[in-house]
Amino acid sequence: MVLENYYWLFERVIPSHLCDEIIKYAKSVDKKRAVTGGYEDKDLTKDTVKNLKKTRDSHIVWLNENWIYNLIIPLVKEANVLAKWNFQWDTCENSQFTFYSAKQHYSWHADSWNKPYDDPGTPRHGKIRKITSMVMLSEGTEFEGGELELDLRNGENRNDKNKIMSINYDTKGTVIIFPSFVWHRVKPVKKGTRYSMPTWHIGAPFK
Repeated sequence: MVLENYYWLFERVIPSHLCDEIIKYAKSVDKKRAVTGGYEDKDLTKDTVKNLKKTRDSHIVWLNENWIYNLIIPLVKEANVLAKWNFQWDTCENSQFTFYSAKQHYSWHADSWNKPYDDPGTPRHGKIRKITSMVMLSEGTEFEGGELELDLRNGENRNDKNKIMSINYDTKGTVIIFPSFVWHRVKPVKKGTRYSMPTWHIGAPFK
């Protein structure tokens, strides 16, 4: 899908004290190792974790708080119009508070899959991820590395590295919003801890 805008950025739109509240709340909940597709049902043995960390190395806490959604949803609706996507979506998945400490990362991936959720009896059944929102909860002075990059080559010349874009996403309270099929990565954190929070906004498959 060729788009005029592959992302929309709202700088420092979430107040600092609310970012701190999200961090405080997430830290009060037991965190767990983040996994990728294919690892959900596996026992996280030493060898499994070693292989997983080649692709994704971070820890997460799932959040399902209305006050957090109330901060994010108006921004997603606005970006959906301003970026001229006009995607139909009707609900959100849980937010995923993510801890990236030194040397942790998430290699190239897209948030959407090639088929809808098969999860009868839940709000996400038959739907796909359409829009990803990511809130930066840390200030850039609190960590080094951990850059967010988007791959905007869209199936074109895969050798054109000029279309790999590093996003200015290291200011606290900044929210970036992009279609969930856009490939992206978080480069390794070199120092400190990077706190961020993606949420996925889902709806019926594209027609």
